[in-house]
Amino acid sequence: MAECNMNQKQQKHFVLVHGVCMGAWTWYKLKPQLESLGHKVTAFDLAACGINTEKIEDVDTFEDYSKPLLELLASLDPKEKIGIFIAAFIPDTNHKPSYVLQEYIERYPPSGWLDSEILFDGTKMVILPGINFLATKFFQLSSIEDLELVKLLKRTGSFFIEDLSEAKNFSKKGYESVRRAYIVTNEDLAVPVEFQQWMIQNGGIDVVNVVNGADHMAMFSKPQELCVCLLDIVDKYA
Repeated sequence: MAECNMNQKQQKHFVLVHGVCMGAWTWYKLKPQLESLGHKVTAFDLAACGINTEKIEDVDTFEDYSKPLLELLASLDPKEKIGIFIAAFIPDTNHKPSYVLQEYIERYPPSGWLDSEILFDGTKMVILPGINFLATKFFQLSSIEDLELVKLLKRTGSFFIEDLSEAKNFSKKGYESVRRAYIVTNEDLAVPVEFQQWMIQNGGIDVVNVVNGADHMAMFSKPQELCVCLLDIVDKYA
């Protein structure tokens, strides 16, 4: 997911949020591209991700996991923001925050996640993605070098479904106050296109772009195309 806001000089500020089991390092191709065009870019690690020293087993709630993001967003000007989901899970306001994740797991159960390790630490399901799973579902169109990078840097993560199933629904006043856009990765085998389309409809997303020929990790397989797509969205809607 990418969050963008603009200051008085119309400079875009991209806040790049990585996916589960990953870290800020996943944006290493996109970040310099955006910066070379004069934009400000912030990439950071969520709790127990990247070089953050916490362990996922010690992170009890989704709020704790998201604390670095929440603190950063609280420091930004609330005007002219747009939330952009890149092949990411889109919550809605009609169901519990866990709803879309539960739908995903029901349709694509962990039994099909190949060599990934799925464990329960007493409060939540934790995941260590396997190399075969990543190579065939996440990075199948990415370079060998990028796959080698993820082998070295991937970490155990969690969707925090158990915690999110107990949380209150997101409010329309808060969640829907920010325009939301979605970037479809049309060769995605981790979050298939049909599920992306279902999320778009379920989440009421009306701004949709596509990165053609991208696997789940478009920032690796199609960084230039993703950069163009992001700029197109924020130029039109931010």
